[in-house]
Amino acid sequence: MTHTPTDQPTRRASGAVVPVLAFAGIVVAVMQTLLVPVIKDLPQLLDTEPSNATWVLTSTLLSGAVATPIMGRLGDLYGKRRMLILSLAVMVVGALVSALTSDLLTMIAGRTLQGFAMGAIPLGIGLMRDMLPREKLGSAMALMSSSIGVGGGLALPLAALIAQHADWHALFYGAAGLGALSIALTLLVVPESPARAEGTFDVLGALGLSTGLVLFLLPITKGSDWGWTSGTTLGLFGAAAVVLVLWGVMELRVKAPLVDLRTTARPAVLFTNLASIMVGVSFYVVSLVLPQLLQLPKATGYGLGQSMVVAGLLVAPLGLTMMFTAPVYARLSAKYGPKFTLILGMLIIAIGYGAGLGLMSAAWQSLVIAVVLGAGIGLAYSSLPALIVGAVPASETGAANGLNTLMRSIGTSVSSAVIGMVLANTANNVGGVAVPTMHGFRVSFLIATGAVAVGLLMALFLPKPNRAPQLRASSEEEANLARAEEVLRGFRGRVLDAAGAPVARAKVTLIDRRGRQAGATLSADDGSYVLTVPAQGAYVLAARATGHGPLASSATHAGDDRAVDLDLSLPGETVTA
Repeated sequence: MTHTPTDQPTRRASGAVVPVLAFAGIVVAVMQTLLVPVIKDLPQLLDTEPSNATWVLTSTLLSGAVATPIMGRLGDLYGKRRMLILSLAVMVVGALVSALTSDLLTMIAGRTLQGFAMGAIPLGIGLMRDMLPREKLGSAMALMSSSIGVGGGLALPLAALIAQHADWHALFYGAAGLGALSIALTLLVVPESPARAEGTFDVLGALGLSTGLVLFLLPITKGSDWGWTSGTTLGLFGAAAVVLVLWGVMELRVKAPLVDLRTTARPAVLFTNLASIMVGVSFYVVSLVLPQLLQLPKATGYGLGQSMVVAGLLVAPLGLTMMFTAPVYARLSAKYGPKFTLILGMLIIAIGYGAGLGLMSAAWQSLVIAVVLGAGIGLAYSSLPALIVGAVPASETGAANGLNTLMRSIGTSVSSAVIGMVLANTANNVGGVAVPTMHGFRVSFLIATGAVAVGLLMALFLPKPNRAPQLRASSEEEANLARAEEVLRGFRGRVLDAAGAPVARAKVTLIDRRGRQAGATLSADDGSYVLTVPAQGAYVLAARATGHGPLASSATHAGDDRAVDLDLSLPGETVTA
Protein backbone atom coordinates (compact mmCIF):
# COMPACT_ATOMS: atom_id res chain seq x y z
CA MET A 1 0.00 0.00 0.00
CA THR A 2 1.53 3.32 -1.04
CA HIS A 3 0.67 6.85 -0.45
CA THR A 4 1.15 9.91 -2.56
CA PRO A 5 2.71 12.60 -0.67
CA THR A 6 4.45 13.25 2.27
CA ASP A 7 5.01 14.40 5.67
CA GLN A 8 5.17 17.93 4.36
CA PRO A 9 2.10 19.97 3.44
CA THR A 10 0.90 19.16 -0.05
CA ARG A 11 -0.83 22.45 -0.66
CA ARG A 12 -0.64 25.75 1.15
CA ALA A 13 -3.84 26.11 3.16
CA SER A 14 -5.53 29.37 4.05
CA GLY A 15 -5.73 30.51 7.64
CA ALA A 16 -9.42 29.65 7.70
CA VAL A 17 -8.89 25.91 7.18
CA VAL A 18 -8.31 25.12 10.87
CA PRO A 19 -11.39 26.95 12.25
CA VAL A 20 -13.56 25.51 9.46
CA LEU A 21 -12.45 21.95 10.18
CA ALA A 22 -12.79 22.51 13.92
CA PHE A 23 -16.30 23.87 13.36
CA ALA A 24 -17.14 20.68 11.47
CA GLY A 25 -15.93 18.66 14.44
CA ILE A 26 -18.03 20.72 16.84
CA VAL A 27 -21.12 20.29 14.65
CA VAL A 28 -20.61 16.53 14.60
CA ALA A 29 -20.16 16.39 18.38
CA VAL A 30 -23.44 18.28 18.87
CA MET A 31 -25.24 15.15 17.63
CA GLN A 32 -24.05 13.24 20.69
CA THR A 33 -25.66 15.54 23.30
CA LEU A 34 -28.46 17.06 21.23
CA LEU A 35 -31.21 15.12 22.99
CA VAL A 36 -29.81 15.15 26.54
CA PRO A 37 -32.23 17.89 27.72
CA VAL A 38 -35.25 15.86 26.56
CA ILE A 39 -34.08 12.32 27.41
CA LYS A 40 -36.58 11.86 30.21
CA ASP A 41 -39.45 13.05 27.98
CA LEU A 42 -38.64 10.87 24.94
CA PRO A 43 -41.09 8.05 25.83
CA GLN A 44 -43.95 10.54 25.96
CA LEU A 45 -42.80 12.50 22.91
CA LEU A 46 -42.50 9.34 20.80
CA ASP A 47 -45.46 7.55 22.39
CA THR A 48 -43.44 4.47 23.32
CA GLU A 49 -41.95 2.57 26.23
CA PRO A 50 -38.79 3.93 27.94
CA SER A 51 -36.81 0.84 26.85
CA ASN A 52 -37.73 1.54 23.21
CA ALA A 53 -36.99 5.26 23.47
CA THR A 54 -33.38 4.57 24.44
CA TRP A 55 -32.79 3.30 20.89
CA VAL A 56 -32.93 6.92 19.75
CA LEU A 57 -29.61 7.41 21.57
CA THR A 58 -28.18 3.92 21.06
CA SER A 59 -28.61 4.02 17.27
CA THR A 60 -26.45 7.15 16.95
CA LEU A 61 -23.75 5.61 19.10
CA LEU A 62 -23.64 2.38 17.11
CA SER A 63 -23.59 4.02 13.68
CA GLY A 64 -20.90 6.46 14.82
CA ALA A 65 -18.72 3.61 16.06
CA VAL A 66 -19.10 1.76 12.76
CA ALA A 67 -18.60 4.80 10.53
CA THR A 68 -15.50 6.24 12.22
CA PRO A 69 -12.82 3.72 11.09
CA ILE A 70 -14.58 3.07 7.75
CA MET A 71 -14.75 6.75 6.76
CA GLY A 72 -11.12 7.19 7.82
CA ARG A 73 -10.03 4.45 5.45
CA LEU A 74 -12.24 5.73 2.62
CA GLY A 75 -10.68 9.15 3.12
CA ASP A 76 -7.19 7.69 2.76
CA LEU A 77 -8.25 5.97 -0.48
CA TYR A 78 -10.53 8.49 -2.21
CA GLY A 79 -9.96 11.88 -0.61
CA LYS A 80 -10.46 13.09 2.95
CA ARG A 81 -12.31 16.30 1.98
CA ARG A 82 -14.69 14.31 -0.19
CA MET A 83 -15.50 11.89 2.63
CA LEU A 84 -15.81 14.74 5.13
CA ILE A 85 -18.45 16.41 2.97
CA LEU A 86 -20.21 13.06 2.51
CA SER A 87 -20.28 12.50 6.29
CA LEU A 88 -21.79 15.93 6.90
CA ALA A 89 -24.33 15.46 4.10
CA VAL A 90 -25.54 12.16 5.58
CA MET A 91 -25.85 13.91 8.95
CA VAL A 92 -27.96 16.70 7.45
CA VAL A 93 -30.28 14.17 5.80
CA GLY A 94 -30.61 12.31 9.10
CA ALA A 95 -31.38 15.52 11.01
CA LEU A 96 -34.12 16.45 8.53
CA VAL A 97 -35.63 12.96 8.76
CA SER A 98 -35.79 13.28 12.56
CA ALA A 99 -37.14 16.83 12.35
CA LEU A 100 -40.13 15.71 10.30
CA THR A 101 -41.31 12.80 12.43
CA SER A 102 -42.53 11.69 15.83
CA ASP A 103 -42.63 8.02 14.81
CA LEU A 104 -40.15 5.88 16.77
CA LEU A 105 -38.77 3.80 13.88
CA THR A 106 -38.37 6.80 11.57
CA MET A 107 -36.70 8.74 14.37
CA ILE A 108 -34.26 5.88 14.96
CA ALA A 109 -33.46 5.80 11.23
CA GLY A 110 -32.74 9.53 11.24
CA ARG A 111 -30.57 9.28 14.33
CA THR A 112 -28.64 6.40 12.77
CA LEU A 113 -27.79 8.60 9.78
CA GLN A 114 -26.70 11.39 12.13
CA GLY A 115 -24.19 9.07 13.79
CA PHE A 116 -22.29 8.57 10.53
CA ALA A 117 -20.93 12.09 10.89
CA MET A 118 -18.52 10.96 13.64
CA GLY A 119 -16.09 10.05 10.87
CA ALA A 120 -15.48 13.76 10.34
CA ILE A 121 -13.10 13.96 13.31
CA PRO A 122 -10.33 11.66 11.97
CA LEU A 123 -10.87 13.01 8.45
CA GLY A 124 -10.28 16.56 9.68
CA ILE A 125 -7.12 15.49 11.50
CA GLY A 126 -5.88 13.77 8.33
CA LEU A 127 -6.52 16.88 6.24
CA MET A 128 -4.58 18.97 8.72
CA ARG A 129 -1.59 16.65 8.54
CA ASP A 130 -1.62 16.78 4.75
CA MET A 131 -1.92 20.57 4.43
CA LEU A 132 -0.52 22.43 7.42
CA PRO A 133 3.10 23.37 8.10
CA ARG A 134 4.74 21.61 11.02
CA GLU A 135 4.70 24.61 13.34
CA LYS A 136 0.90 24.91 13.11
CA LEU A 137 0.00 21.26 13.08
CA GLY A 138 0.20 20.48 16.79
CA SER A 139 -2.27 23.10 18.00
CA ALA A 140 -4.56 22.53 15.00
CA MET A 141 -4.89 18.80 15.64
CA ALA A 142 -5.35 19.51 19.35
CA LEU A 143 -8.30 21.78 18.57
CA MET A 144 -9.80 19.22 16.17
CA SER A 145 -9.45 16.41 18.68
CA SER A 146 -10.96 18.52 21.47
CA SER A 147 -13.91 19.51 19.29
CA ILE A 148 -15.70 16.35 20.46
CA GLY A 149 -15.86 17.73 23.98
CA VAL A 150 -16.32 21.34 22.88
CA GLY A 151 -19.38 20.54 20.77
CA GLY A 152 -20.87 18.30 23.43
CA GLY A 153 -20.39 20.90 26.16
CA LEU A 154 -21.69 23.89 24.20
CA ALA A 155 -24.69 21.94 22.89
CA LEU A 156 -26.10 21.31 26.36
CA PRO A 157 -27.20 24.87 27.27
CA LEU A 158 -28.27 25.70 23.71
CA ALA A 159 -30.31 22.51 23.38
CA ALA A 160 -31.85 23.10 26.80
CA LEU A 161 -32.83 26.65 25.83
CA ILE A 162 -34.46 25.47 22.59
CA ALA A 163 -36.22 22.56 24.30
CA GLN A 164 -37.69 24.89 26.95
CA HIS A 165 -39.01 27.52 24.55
CA ALA A 166 -39.77 25.72 21.27
CA ASP A 167 -40.99 22.44 19.85
CA TRP A 168 -38.32 19.78 20.38
CA HIS A 169 -38.12 19.10 16.63
CA ALA A 170 -36.43 22.50 16.34
CA LEU A 171 -33.32 20.81 17.74
CA PHE A 172 -32.99 18.80 14.54
CA TYR A 173 -33.71 21.73 12.24
CA GLY A 174 -30.92 23.61 14.00
CA ALA A 175 -28.56 20.65 13.61
CA ALA A 176 -29.38 20.39 9.90
CA GLY A 177 -28.66 24.09 9.48
CA LEU A 178 -25.30 23.80 11.22
CA GLY A 179 -24.42 20.81 9.05
CA ALA A 180 -25.34 22.65 5.84
CA LEU A 181 -23.25 25.65 6.94
CA SER A 182 -20.31 23.38 7.67
CA ILE A 183 -20.56 21.78 4.21
CA ALA A 184 -20.63 25.21 2.54
CA LEU A 185 -17.60 26.42 4.49
CA THR A 186 -15.70 23.23 3.71
CA LEU A 187 -16.40 23.57 -0.01
CA LEU A 188 -15.28 27.21 0.01
CA VAL A 189 -12.21 27.01 2.23
CA VAL A 190 -10.79 23.50 2.54
CA PRO A 191 -8.81 22.15 -0.44
CA GLU A 192 -8.72 18.45 -1.19
CA SER A 193 -5.55 16.66 -0.20
CA PRO A 194 -3.84 14.84 -3.09
CA ALA A 195 -2.58 12.21 -0.63
CA ARG A 196 -3.96 8.78 -1.48
CA ALA A 197 -3.40 5.27 -0.26
CA GLU A 198 -3.24 2.77 -3.09
CA GLY A 199 -5.30 -0.40 -3.01
CA THR A 200 -8.98 -1.20 -2.79
CA PHE A 201 -11.50 -0.81 -0.03
CA ASP A 202 -11.69 -3.87 2.22
CA VAL A 203 -15.43 -4.57 2.03
CA LEU A 204 -15.27 -7.84 3.99
CA GLY A 205 -13.15 -6.13 6.64
CA ALA A 206 -15.68 -3.31 6.95
CA LEU A 207 -18.56 -5.78 7.29
CA GLY A 208 -16.68 -7.85 9.85
CA LEU A 209 -15.67 -4.86 11.96
CA SER A 210 -19.18 -3.38 11.78
CA THR A 211 -20.76 -6.64 12.87
CA GLY A 212 -18.28 -7.12 15.70
CA LEU A 213 -18.71 -3.55 16.98
CA VAL A 214 -22.50 -3.75 16.95
CA LEU A 215 -22.42 -7.12 18.77
CA PHE A 216 -20.04 -5.64 21.36
CA LEU A 217 -21.56 -2.20 21.91
CA LEU A 218 -25.19 -3.32 21.86
CA PRO A 219 -25.04 -5.25 25.16
CA ILE A 220 -22.94 -2.48 26.71
CA THR A 221 -25.59 0.13 25.98
CA LYS A 222 -28.59 -2.13 26.70
CA GLY A 223 -27.14 -4.34 29.45
CA SER A 224 -28.89 -2.43 32.23
CA ASP A 225 -32.27 -3.01 30.56
CA TRP A 226 -31.68 -6.64 29.60
CA GLY A 227 -29.71 -7.66 32.69
CA TRP A 228 -25.93 -8.08 32.69
CA THR A 229 -26.17 -11.84 33.26
CA SER A 230 -29.05 -12.45 30.86
CA GLY A 231 -28.66 -14.89 27.99
CA THR A 232 -29.05 -12.10 25.45
CA THR A 233 -26.30 -9.95 26.95
CA LEU A 234 -23.80 -12.78 27.45
CA GLY A 235 -24.64 -14.28 24.06
CA LEU A 236 -23.96 -11.01 22.25
CA PHE A 237 -20.66 -10.54 24.08
CA GLY A 238 -19.64 -14.07 23.10
CA ALA A 239 -20.66 -13.54 19.50
CA ALA A 240 -18.71 -10.26 19.42
CA ALA A 241 -15.56 -12.03 20.64
CA VAL A 242 -15.86 -14.71 17.96
CA VAL A 243 -16.56 -12.25 15.13
CA LEU A 244 -13.76 -9.84 16.11
CA VAL A 245 -11.20 -12.66 16.42
CA LEU A 246 -12.14 -14.02 12.98
CA TRP A 247 -12.06 -10.48 11.60
CA GLY A 248 -8.56 -9.97 13.03
CA VAL A 249 -7.29 -13.19 11.45
CA MET A 250 -8.74 -12.13 8.10
CA GLU A 251 -7.26 -8.62 8.32
CA LEU A 252 -3.78 -10.05 8.90
CA ARG A 253 -4.04 -11.93 5.59
CA VAL A 254 -5.39 -9.08 3.46
CA LYS A 255 -2.94 -7.00 1.40
CA ALA A 256 -4.82 -3.73 1.93
CA PRO A 257 -6.74 -4.19 5.20
CA LEU A 258 -9.29 -1.79 6.63
CA VAL A 259 -7.17 -1.61 9.79
CA ASP A 260 -3.48 -2.54 9.71
CA LEU A 261 -3.37 -4.64 12.88
CA ARG A 262 0.41 -4.93 12.74
CA THR A 263 0.68 -1.16 12.96
CA THR A 264 -2.02 -1.08 15.64
CA ALA A 265 0.00 -3.56 17.71
CA ARG A 266 3.00 -1.23 17.89
CA PRO A 267 3.43 -0.11 21.53
CA ALA A 268 3.07 3.58 20.63
CA VAL A 269 -0.30 2.95 18.95
CA LEU A 270 -1.55 0.19 21.26
CA PHE A 271 -1.00 2.05 24.53
CA THR A 272 -2.31 5.31 23.07
CA ASN A 273 -5.55 3.55 22.12
CA LEU A 274 -5.86 1.88 25.53
CA ALA A 275 -5.32 5.24 27.24
CA SER A 276 -7.94 6.75 24.90
CA ILE A 277 -10.57 4.35 26.22
CA MET A 278 -9.88 5.48 29.78
CA VAL A 279 -9.98 9.17 28.84
CA GLY A 280 -13.35 8.54 27.14
CA VAL A 281 -14.67 6.91 30.32
CA SER A 282 -13.59 9.86 32.47
CA PHE A 283 -14.97 12.46 30.05
CA TYR A 284 -18.49 11.06 30.01
CA VAL A 285 -18.84 10.68 33.78
CA VAL A 286 -18.94 14.42 34.41
CA SER A 287 -21.45 14.85 31.57
CA LEU A 288 -23.76 12.34 33.24
CA VAL A 289 -23.37 13.41 36.87
CA LEU A 290 -23.21 17.20 37.03
CA PRO A 291 -26.41 18.00 35.03
CA GLN A 292 -28.43 15.62 37.22
CA LEU A 293 -26.96 16.96 40.46
CA LEU A 294 -27.64 20.55 39.40
CA GLN A 295 -31.27 19.88 38.41
CA LEU A 296 -32.34 17.75 41.38
CA PRO A 297 -34.66 19.74 43.72
CA LYS A 298 -33.20 21.11 46.94
CA ALA A 299 -35.84 19.12 48.84
CA THR A 300 -33.68 16.03 48.35
CA GLY A 301 -31.13 17.55 50.71
CA TYR A 302 -28.31 17.52 48.18
CA GLY A 303 -29.84 18.62 44.87
CA LEU A 304 -28.93 22.13 43.74
CA GLY A 305 -32.35 23.08 42.29
CA GLN A 306 -31.19 24.71 39.04
CA SER A 307 -33.17 24.94 35.81
CA MET A 308 -32.26 22.95 32.73
CA VAL A 309 -30.73 26.01 31.04
CA VAL A 310 -28.72 27.09 34.09
CA ALA A 311 -27.44 23.55 34.55
CA GLY A 312 -26.31 23.54 30.91
CA LEU A 313 -24.55 26.90 31.33
CA LEU A 314 -22.70 25.68 34.41
CA VAL A 315 -21.46 22.58 32.57
CA ALA A 316 -20.62 24.46 29.33
CA PRO A 317 -17.18 25.64 30.65
CA LEU A 318 -16.11 22.01 30.35
CA GLY A 319 -16.15 22.38 26.55
CA LEU A 320 -14.90 25.97 26.51
CA THR A 321 -11.89 25.11 28.64
CA MET A 322 -11.07 22.21 26.33
CA MET A 323 -11.09 24.62 23.38
CA PHE A 324 -8.83 27.17 25.08
CA THR A 325 -6.45 24.41 26.16
CA ALA A 326 -5.35 23.72 22.55
CA PRO A 327 -2.71 26.53 22.35
CA VAL A 328 -1.45 25.63 25.83
CA TYR A 329 -1.07 22.04 24.70
CA ALA A 330 0.92 23.17 21.62
CA ARG A 331 3.49 24.96 23.78
CA LEU A 332 3.81 22.14 26.30
CA SER A 333 4.02 19.47 23.61
CA ALA A 334 6.62 21.45 21.67
CA LYS A 335 8.83 21.49 24.74
CA TYR A 336 8.12 18.16 26.40
CA GLY A 337 6.30 15.99 23.83
CA PRO A 338 2.73 14.65 23.59
CA LYS A 339 3.40 11.78 26.02
CA PHE A 340 4.11 14.33 28.75
CA THR A 341 0.96 16.33 28.00
CA LEU A 342 -1.16 13.16 28.01
CA ILE A 343 0.16 12.21 31.45
CA LEU A 344 -0.25 15.79 32.72
CA GLY A 345 -3.81 15.92 31.40
CA MET A 346 -4.79 12.70 33.14
CA LEU A 347 -3.22 13.88 36.39
CA ILE A 348 -5.36 17.04 36.21
CA ILE A 349 -8.46 14.90 35.52
CA ALA A 350 -7.69 12.80 38.60
CA ILE A 351 -7.30 15.96 40.69
CA GLY A 352 -10.61 17.30 39.35
CA TYR A 353 -12.56 14.17 40.23
CA GLY A 354 -10.79 13.81 43.58
CA ALA A 355 -11.62 17.39 44.54
CA GLY A 356 -15.13 16.92 43.15
CA LEU A 357 -15.90 14.35 45.83
CA GLY A 358 -16.05 17.23 48.29
CA LEU A 359 -17.33 19.94 45.93
CA MET A 360 -20.96 19.03 45.34
CA SER A 361 -22.81 21.33 47.70
CA ALA A 362 -23.12 24.53 45.62
CA ALA A 363 -23.64 25.48 41.99
CA TRP A 364 -20.37 27.43 41.80
CA GLN A 365 -18.50 24.31 42.87
CA SER A 366 -19.86 22.50 39.81
CA LEU A 367 -18.39 25.30 37.71
CA VAL A 368 -14.97 24.77 39.31
CA ILE A 369 -15.15 21.02 38.64
CA ALA A 370 -16.11 21.64 35.00
CA VAL A 371 -13.18 24.03 34.44
CA VAL A 372 -10.56 21.77 36.04
CA LEU A 373 -11.80 18.67 34.24
CA GLY A 374 -12.04 20.60 30.96
CA ALA A 375 -8.37 21.56 31.23
CA GLY A 376 -7.30 17.99 31.94
CA ILE A 377 -9.50 16.37 29.30
CA GLY A 378 -8.45 19.03 26.77
CA LEU A 379 -4.75 18.24 27.30
CA ALA A 380 -5.37 14.50 27.13
CA TYR A 381 -7.57 14.64 24.03
CA SER A 382 -5.14 17.00 22.31
CA SER A 383 -2.24 14.60 22.85
CA LEU A 384 -3.91 11.54 21.29
CA PRO A 385 -3.79 12.46 17.57
CA ALA A 386 -0.20 13.66 17.86
CA LEU A 387 0.83 10.33 19.37
CA ILE A 388 -1.01 8.40 16.64
CA VAL A 389 0.28 10.55 13.75
CA GLY A 390 3.82 10.22 15.04
CA ALA A 391 3.58 6.43 15.11
CA VAL A 392 1.93 5.50 11.78
CA PRO A 393 2.80 6.02 8.10
CA ALA A 394 1.14 8.92 6.29
CA SER A 395 -0.94 6.47 4.26
CA GLU A 396 -2.68 5.25 7.42
CA THR A 397 -3.42 8.59 9.09
CA GLY A 398 -7.17 8.58 8.46
CA ALA A 399 -7.73 4.95 9.39
CA ALA A 400 -5.47 5.11 12.47
CA ASN A 401 -7.11 8.26 13.83
CA GLY A 402 -10.50 6.75 13.01
CA LEU A 403 -9.62 3.76 15.17
CA ASN A 404 -8.41 6.06 17.95
CA THR A 405 -11.66 8.03 17.84
CA LEU A 406 -13.49 4.70 18.01
CA MET A 407 -11.55 3.83 21.17
CA ARG A 408 -12.78 7.05 22.78
CA SER A 409 -16.34 6.20 21.73
CA ILE A 410 -16.01 2.78 23.31
CA GLY A 411 -14.85 4.51 26.49
CA THR A 412 -17.88 6.78 26.57
CA SER A 413 -20.16 3.82 25.86
CA VAL A 414 -18.70 1.82 28.73
CA SER A 415 -18.94 4.90 30.94
CA SER A 416 -22.59 5.45 30.05
CA ALA A 417 -23.47 1.83 30.82
CA VAL A 418 -21.51 1.54 34.07
CA ILE A 419 -22.51 4.93 35.50
CA GLY A 420 -26.12 4.39 34.47
CA MET A 421 -26.10 1.08 36.35
CA VAL A 422 -24.46 2.65 39.43
CA LEU A 423 -26.92 5.54 39.58
CA ALA A 424 -29.88 3.19 39.07
CA ASN A 425 -28.75 0.73 41.76
CA THR A 426 -28.08 3.47 44.31
CA ALA A 427 -31.23 5.52 43.58
CA ASN A 428 -34.05 6.14 46.05
CA ASN A 429 -37.61 5.40 45.02
CA VAL A 430 -39.71 8.51 45.65
CA GLY A 431 -43.35 8.24 44.58
CA GLY A 432 -42.48 5.60 42.00
CA VAL A 433 -39.65 7.71 40.56
CA ALA A 434 -35.98 6.69 40.87
CA VAL A 435 -34.02 9.64 42.26
CA PRO A 436 -30.19 9.47 42.08
CA THR A 437 -28.41 9.78 45.41
CA MET A 438 -25.27 11.61 46.50
CA HIS A 439 -23.72 8.21 47.23
CA GLY A 440 -24.25 7.25 43.58
CA PHE A 441 -22.68 10.50 42.36
CA ARG A 442 -19.59 9.98 44.54
CA VAL A 443 -19.20 6.35 43.45
CA SER A 444 -19.36 7.58 39.85
CA PHE A 445 -16.57 10.07 40.50
CA LEU A 446 -14.48 7.31 42.13
CA ILE A 447 -14.98 5.13 39.03
CA ALA A 448 -13.78 8.00 36.83
CA THR A 449 -10.71 8.43 39.05
CA GLY A 450 -9.96 4.71 38.78
CA ALA A 451 -10.29 4.84 34.98
CA VAL A 452 -7.82 7.74 34.85
CA ALA A 453 -5.39 5.78 37.04
CA VAL A 454 -5.50 2.88 34.56
CA GLY A 455 -5.04 5.37 31.69
CA LEU A 456 -1.99 6.83 33.44
CA LEU A 457 -0.48 3.36 33.69
CA MET A 458 -1.04 2.84 29.95
CA ALA A 459 0.55 6.21 29.17
CA LEU A 460 3.64 5.35 31.19
CA PHE A 461 4.22 2.36 28.89
CA LEU A 462 4.33 4.60 25.82
CA PRO A 463 7.82 4.33 24.30
CA LYS A 464 10.10 7.29 23.97
CA PRO A 465 10.37 8.48 20.35
CA ASN A 466 13.54 7.25 18.64
CA ARG A 467 13.81 10.42 16.62
CA ALA A 468 12.66 14.01 16.82
CA PRO A 469 8.87 13.98 17.05
CA GLN A 470 7.03 15.34 14.05
CA LEU A 471 4.99 17.86 16.01
CA ARG A 472 7.57 19.35 18.36
CA ALA A 473 8.36 22.60 16.51
CA SER A 474 6.63 25.65 17.94
CA SER A 475 7.93 28.34 15.59
CA GLU A 476 8.82 28.74 11.92
CA GLU A 477 12.52 28.90 12.77
CA GLU A 478 12.38 25.67 14.79
CA ALA A 479 10.35 23.99 12.04
CA ASN A 480 12.92 24.91 9.38
CA LEU A 481 15.72 23.59 11.60
CA ALA A 482 13.79 20.35 12.17
CA ARG A 483 13.29 19.92 8.43
CA ALA A 484 17.00 20.53 7.80
CA GLU A 485 17.92 17.92 10.43
CA GLU A 486 15.52 15.40 8.88
CA VAL A 487 17.12 15.86 5.43
CA LEU A 488 20.35 14.55 6.96
CA ARG A 489 18.51 11.35 7.86
CA GLY A 490 17.07 10.47 4.48
CA PHE A 491 17.37 10.44 0.70
CA ARG A 492 17.24 13.41 -1.61
CA GLY A 493 17.75 13.91 -5.31
CA ARG A 494 15.91 14.60 -8.56
CA VAL A 495 13.58 12.67 -10.84
CA LEU A 496 14.72 12.92 -14.47
CA ASP A 497 13.33 11.85 -17.86
CA ALA A 498 15.16 10.28 -20.83
CA ALA A 499 16.53 13.69 -21.90
CA GLY A 500 17.78 14.46 -18.40
CA ALA A 501 15.01 17.02 -17.83
CA PRO A 502 13.40 17.21 -14.40
CA VAL A 503 10.03 15.46 -13.94
CA ALA A 504 7.54 17.37 -11.75
CA ARG A 505 4.94 15.67 -9.53
CA ALA A 506 6.45 12.22 -9.95
CA LYS A 507 5.49 9.93 -7.12
CA VAL A 508 8.51 8.69 -5.16
CA THR A 509 7.87 5.92 -2.63
CA LEU A 510 10.30 4.53 -0.04
CA ILE A 511 9.83 0.79 0.64
CA ASP A 512 11.59 -1.07 3.46
CA ARG A 513 13.05 -4.57 3.35
CA ARG A 514 9.68 -6.07 4.47
CA GLY A 515 7.93 -4.58 1.46
CA ARG A 516 6.12 -1.95 3.56
CA GLN A 517 5.93 1.72 2.72
CA ALA A 518 8.32 3.77 4.85
CA GLY A 519 7.62 7.14 3.23
CA ALA A 520 6.37 8.85 0.08
CA THR A 521 6.41 12.23 -1.64
CA LEU A 522 5.83 14.07 -4.93
CA SER A 523 8.74 15.65 -6.77
CA ALA A 524 8.77 19.43 -6.95
CA ASP A 525 8.63 21.51 -10.16
CA ASP A 526 12.43 21.19 -10.52
CA GLY A 527 12.19 17.40 -10.11
CA SER A 528 13.68 17.45 -6.61
CA TYR A 529 12.45 15.23 -3.81
CA VAL A 530 13.30 14.64 -0.16
CA LEU A 531 12.41 11.49 1.82
CA THR A 532 13.25 10.84 5.46
CA VAL A 533 13.98 7.33 6.73
CA PRO A 534 12.74 5.84 10.02
CA ALA A 535 15.98 3.88 10.56
CA GLN A 536 19.21 2.88 8.88
CA GLY A 537 18.99 -0.06 6.49
CA ALA A 538 18.19 -1.18 2.97
CA TYR A 539 15.34 0.43 1.03
CA VAL A 540 13.84 0.54 -2.43
CA LEU A 541 13.10 3.92 -4.00
CA ALA A 542 10.20 3.54 -6.44
CA ALA A 543 9.36 6.39 -8.83
CA ARG A 544 6.39 6.74 -11.15
CA ALA A 545 5.08 9.60 -13.33
CA THR A 546 2.46 10.04 -16.03
CA GLY A 547 3.92 9.14 -19.44
CA HIS A 548 6.95 7.36 -17.99
CA GLY A 549 7.61 3.78 -17.01
CA PRO A 550 7.98 2.91 -13.34
CA LEU A 551 11.46 2.79 -11.77
CA ALA A 552 12.68 0.89 -8.71
CA SER A 553 16.13 1.63 -7.23
CA SER A 554 17.71 -0.15 -4.27
CA ALA A 555 19.39 2.11 -1.72
CA THR A 556 21.03 1.63 1.66
CA HIS A 557 20.95 4.37 4.30
CA ALA A 558 23.75 4.44 6.84
CA GLY A 559 22.77 7.52 8.81
CA ASP A 560 24.26 10.16 6.54
CA ASP A 561 22.76 12.30 3.80
CA ARG A 562 22.24 10.22 0.64
CA ALA A 563 21.78 11.82 -2.80
CA VAL A 564 19.98 9.53 -5.27
CA ASP A 565 18.82 10.79 -8.68
CA LEU A 566 16.08 8.69 -10.25
CA ASP A 567 16.22 8.44 -14.05
CA LEU A 568 12.85 7.29 -15.35
CA SER A 569 14.40 6.31 -18.68
CA LEU A 570 16.31 3.44 -17.03
CA PRO A 571 14.80 0.09 -15.95
CA GLY A 572 16.38 0.35 -12.52
CA GLU A 573 19.67 0.72 -10.67
CA THR A 574 21.29 -0.38 -7.46
CA VAL A 575 22.68 2.21 -5.07
CA THR A 576 25.04 1.06 -2.35
CA ALA A 577 25.97 2.80 0.87
